[in-house]
Parts: sequence; structure tokens; C-alpha cells
Amino acid sequence: MTLLSRTYFYSQRTGKAGKWICRILLTALIYLFFWPQVAFSQHSLKGKVLSPAGPLEFANVVIKEKGVGAITDSLGRFEIKDLEAGDYLIQASMIGFASESRRVSVPISKGEFIFEMNSLDGSLDEVVVSGTMQEVSKLDSPVPVDVYKSIFFKANPTPSLFESLQNVNGVRPQINCNVCNTGDIHINGLEGPYTMILIDGMPIVSGLATVYGLTGIPQSLIDRIEVVKGPASTLYGSEAVGGLINVITKRTELAPVFSADAFASGWGEVNTDLGVKSTFGKNVQSLTGVNLFWYDNPIDNNGDGFTDLTLQQRVSIFQKFQIQRKAGRAFTMAGRYVNEDRWGGQMEWTEQDRGGDQVYGESIRTRRWETFGVYQLPVPGNVSFQYSVNGHKQDSYYGATQFVADQKIAFGQLTWMKESGKNNLLLGTAYRYTFYDDNTPATAHNGTENFPSEIHLPGAFAQNEFKISPSQSLLGGIRYDYNSLHGSILSPRLNYKLVSADKSTVFRFSVGNGFRVANVFTEDHAALTGAREVVFAEELAPERSWNTNLNLVKKIYSDRGNYFGLDGSVFYTYFTNRIVPDYETNPNQIIYANLDGNAVSKGVSLNLDAAWNSGLKVMAGATLMDVSLDEDGQKVRQLLTERFSGVWTIGYEIQSLGLTVDYTGNVYSPMRLPLLGELDDRAEYSPWYSIQNIQLTKAFGDRWEIYGGVKNLLNFTPPANSIARAFDPFDQGVEFDSNGQVIPTPENPNALTFDPTYVFAPNQGIRGFFGVRFTIL
Repeated sequence: MTLLSRTYFYSQRTGKAGKWICRILLTALIYLFFWPQVAFSQHSLKGKVLSPAGPLEFANVVIKEKGVGAITDSLGRFEIKDLEAGDYLIQASMIGFASESRRVSVPISKGEFIFEMNSLDGSLDEVVVSGTMQEVSKLDSPVPVDVYKSIFFKANPTPSLFESLQNVNGVRPQINCNVCNTGDIHINGLEGPYTMILIDGMPIVSGLATVYGLTGIPQSLIDRIEVVKGPASTLYGSEAVGGLINVITKRTELAPVFSADAFASGWGEVNTDLGVKSTFGKNVQSLTGVNLFWYDNPIDNNGDGFTDLTLQQRVSIFQKFQIQRKAGRAFTMAGRYVNEDRWGGQMEWTEQDRGGDQVYGESIRTRRWETFGVYQLPVPGNVSFQYSVNGHKQDSYYGATQFVADQKIAFGQLTWMKESGKNNLLLGTAYRYTFYDDNTPATAHNGTENFPSEIHLPGAFAQNEFKISPSQSLLGGIRYDYNSLHGSILSPRLNYKLVSADKSTVFRFSVGNGFRVANVFTEDHAALTGAREVVFAEELAPERSWNTNLNLVKKIYSDRGNYFGLDGSVFYTYFTNRIVPDYETNPNQIIYANLDGNAVSKGVSLNLDAAWNSGLKVMAGATLMDVSLDEDGQKVRQLLTERFSGVWTIGYEIQSLGLTVDYTGNVYSPMRLPLLGELDDRAEYSPWYSIQNIQLTKAFGDRWEIYGGVKNLLNFTPPANSIARAFDPFDQGVEFDSNGQVIPTPENPNALTFDPTYVFAPNQGIRGFFGVRFTIL
């Protein structure tokens, strides 16, 4: 008699309790007998990946938690073998299609597992606002707009967006001082004062914004960055001559509940970004962001006696409220506060040396606040009021030279949008008030009396986009401003767009006019160093410019599912009344005057965006340009402007390891540098140079991520003698003649003075970094 039959026989002769014992024993025996076959049996998952047009070949189907997957054949079929029974999350992806994720039980009960994927060109479907002040897809925008999602900047994490933009084609963060490391953003070779900075579409509107506007924004709250190259004065007014950078923060309903990102470098830099989403009642959501940056480790690797990197302590708090209203009308309010204390100088400098003439240091204390928002009026149609107000206080010493400044700007704008038939009309009125006061001759009256600058700038603008056909549109706009100091200013523009039937090719043509009213002391750090006297040769008139741009975008999908995108532009900008600082006539002065001639910025740029099903992604770009000044028939290259620049971001995901490798970098051709005279023995041009970085990122589930790598792999740094006479920052060993010119002496044969403006690249060499991210969705 077998064991099973004996158990059954015994159960019939025992009581009720005995029957239950026998049943349990019988179940255990059956489980033990069949378990090896159940536990170790292997299954396969078969299925298809389909699109509305038919089967998809070369689509990726992966089970990330197991690190296994398959690629579909010509009929869209796939098979993943050797799977244990269980529930799995399956993801299908292919370039040009929206990824699909579904949960499935293996083995499946019947039939095949089917994925249905929809075609999607993500780059063209992205919503942009910077080109037209209206939310439209990138494809529909007549104005070329470059969009960089937040994930783009994670490939090379930096303490601020100012540094992050080093990998954007045609955009270069320029450090303007070897000592305090402040800088601005160059777009297509035009300096920072020509670049307007916006947050959520609202202008911060000040030259100081290109220095401090991109510092201290918590990157964990940023959704994307939009870059428009070329004049945007028709919509945004003065300072948008070279282009604009629009920082778009995350919508509250899409933001994570909590996010944290912290990293440290081998130099001792520590940066932390925190983001929190909150809800107040049923109708109010908020985003709170905090950025903390700390660097307190003086380093002098080049041996010139000065800090290679400015020491900084920065705290920035960002708060945004989004209020739900009837009929979906918009109502958002946001604000930011930045407090920063930075210094650079001789290694032995201490706080007690601030403002003294024995140990040189540049100490800059900055307090900046901003508030901005939009309110859609409860009236028929789309009528919105937008506002931004900011204040900036700076208390600085450049050696023994004190600079104290107070700037306040208030901006309000009322817009009305109406779409009727083939027309999309935008009308608006704007007003801007600018208050500026400092302790320099710029705000002095008769050389003694303090006379702060106050400028009123009311204006009105109109824009209409006419749909010529489903594939063509024409946008025209005009703006009128009245500057209380300089009178009437008119700025027109025209844009044309043509899209191919399959939407894979987009052609754009634009022409426009820009203007700018300059304030030297808020825009040019060199004017503040105290190393040179500032001289105004005349009363500065507003700058004017005309710009034209041809842009062609081409999207290519290969038979294997790989994707290639090309974006090329030809640009030309012509300036009159260009304000140019003259460093060369007198080495002890900076002479400001309107150019008696013209200035031109022209060139070509090309962007490549490619992705392969293997997990390799490439974003690369190159710009070739010529920025020159022509006065009295003499043409010269603009200072600190490269002819060629290239950038790249190469990423590869190793799915089996959950590891991502990012290789980023840039390369720049020689730039003409400011010398102190014919005897200055420093090189007139910078060398070719490249800053390259590598990073590894490992994800642990949906919440944790660690990353680390090496920055400046080639260990490039500028020449050690970039600061002229670093050993004599107060010019105690320099002799001058009766005209203020330096006299060559045996101790100073090259007739140099202390000068930190000879700078074209950061002084930081190779260094490692490590960071961690944590997110609760």
C-alpha cells in the first residue's frame, strides 16, 4: 500500500480531528512532491509590438527588474525566455514613439501579450512660450526656440544654472573676473547685457540678472530651459537684444511631493537642492525650493598668490503658489530671495582686511529678492495681467574701492489674446520703472550731489499670427516704447514658418529689431574692480540692432527605429550705437562710448540630436561665427569672443546594470584678450581649450539615485600669469607719468599694472564629485 493510500485509509478510521490532520499531511505531501517542478520550471513571454501603421521592428521590450529583454523582429514579435512564474512590469520603447509600460502575470493565461504604441515626436510636441508669449508646441511656434529639459542638466551637475549652460550650443557662461568669478551669459558672441533672463515667462529685467539671475535657482524645481537666440525686443523690450533665457519651473500638479539633490566636489564645494510640494485646502498648491551652496576652502594651484576659486556662501529660497480658479483661469504667484557672500583675493586675506589697502580681496555681499506672477482676469476672452518686481542690494569692496548699489525694478503687463479663424492676435500694454543708485559718478550730479537714476518706460505691442495654410504661417509684430530719458523707440519683427506634410521638416525665417539702454555699472564687472578708472567719453545713446535668422529642422527615423534630428541656423545681427568698453587706449582706464560705426555678429550653428535603440544618445552642436567692430574703416575682432565653439552630451544606459554613463564637454577656439599695452608680454589670444566631464549614475528603484564622476578630465587651466602683477595688487611699485601712463622701469619693464580682467576660462582643474538624489512622487 502506498503512502498516500495509507494516509487516506487512516483518515477514514479516525475522528473529525484526525481527518483534518490527515488532510493537512496529504496537502503537504502533494506540495513537497510537486514543488521542485513548480519552483524551477521556466516560462517564456511572447508578444507583439504594434503601431497604428503596423508591426514595429527593432522595438525594445525589457523587464528592468530582471535585467532581461528582447528586440522585436520584422513582424513586431518578441520572446523573453527563462522566466520564473510571477508578476512583472514590462516596458516597450522605441525612438519616435511614446513608451508603454504594463504589468503582466507569467505565464499568461491565453493568447499573446500585445503592446500598442503611438507615434510621438517629443521634441516637436514640447510646449514653449518664449517665442510668442503663448503656450504653443515647438512645432507650431514660428520663432525658433531651443528647449532643454531638466534631465539634460543632470548629465553634468553644477552648483548653478549659470555653469550648467556651458553645454548649450551657441551659449557660453563667461567669467569676467579672475578674482571674484562673477560673469554673464554670451549668446552667439554677444555679451551678457544683451541677454534677458526670465522665470516662468516674466522678465527679471536687469543687467545684474545675467550675473545673479541664474544663481541660486533650485534645480530640482526646474522643468525646462527655453533659449531664443536673436532680438526679442518686440515682446520683451530692452535687454532682449541678443536673446533670452526663460527658466520654466514645474507645474505644481506635476511636481514631486519631495525631492532632494546634494553633491560635493573634491575641492570642498557642497551644493544642496530641496523641493517640497504642499496643498492648502482644495484650491491652493505650492512649491517650495531651497538652494544651499558652501565653499570655504582657499586653493591656489597656479601659484599666483590668489584664490583660484571664489569662496561662497549662498542661500536661496523659492516659493510658488498656484491657485485653482473657475473655468481654469490662471493665477500663480512666486518669489525668490537670494543672500550671497563671496570673496576672492590673496590667500592670506581675512574679513579684517575688507576694504583695506594692505591685503587685496574682492568681497561681494548680495541680497536679491524677486516676486512675479500672472492673473487671468474674470472677463470674457483671454485677458491676463503679469507682473514682476525685484530688488538688488550690493555691498562690495574691490581692494580698497567700495561699491554700494541699490536697484529696484517694477514691471507690469496686460495682454489680450484672441484666436479667430486663421488669425491668432496678441495685444498688450506694459510699463517698467527702474530705480538705480550707487556711490559712483554714474549717479552723481555736478560731481558732488547724489542723483539716482529713475527711468519710466511705458509701451504697447501687437502681434498677429496668420495661418496661410495648414503648413504655413506668418507672424508679424511691432512694439512702441517711450523711454523717459531717450524718447520714442519702435521695434518691429516678422517671422515665417513652413512645415512639410509629414512634419519631419520645418523651415523658419525671422527678421527683427532690438534696442537696449545700457547701465555700465550693473553690466560690466570690469568697471568695478578699482584697477582702472571709468571714463565716459559722451552721453550714451540707446543701442539699436537688426537681426535676421534662417532656421531648418529635419527629423529622420531609420528603418531600425533609430532617430536623428538636425537643427541648423544662419544668423546675422547688425548694430548701430553699439556701446563698447575701450581697454586699450589707456591701460589705466575703461573708456565707454557709442561706437562711431557699426558692429556685426554673424555665423552658422548646427545641432545634432540622435538616439539608438541600443541605449546610446548623443546631443552635439557647433557654432562658427564672426563678431567684429568697424570704426573709422578699421575692423577688429570683439574681445573675449571665440570664432568656433562645440558642445556635446553623450549618454549610454546599461539596462542590465541600471547604470547610465554621461560624457559631456565643450571646445573653444582662441579669443582676443585685453592687454595692458604694447609691452604686455601675455599672449594676445587664448589657446584652443576644452572642458570635459564624465559621470556614472545608478538608480535604486524609483526614489534613490547616486551619481559621481570627474570634471575637467583634461585638467585645463588658464596661464598662471593671467592676473597682471598679482604680487602688487595696489600698484605700489608702479610709476606713472603726468598723463597717467605707466612708465617702464627695471622693476616693471612691461609697464603693467594690477589687472584681473585677462580671463577666459575657470581656474579649476581636474576634480572628482559625488552626489545623491531622492524623490517621492
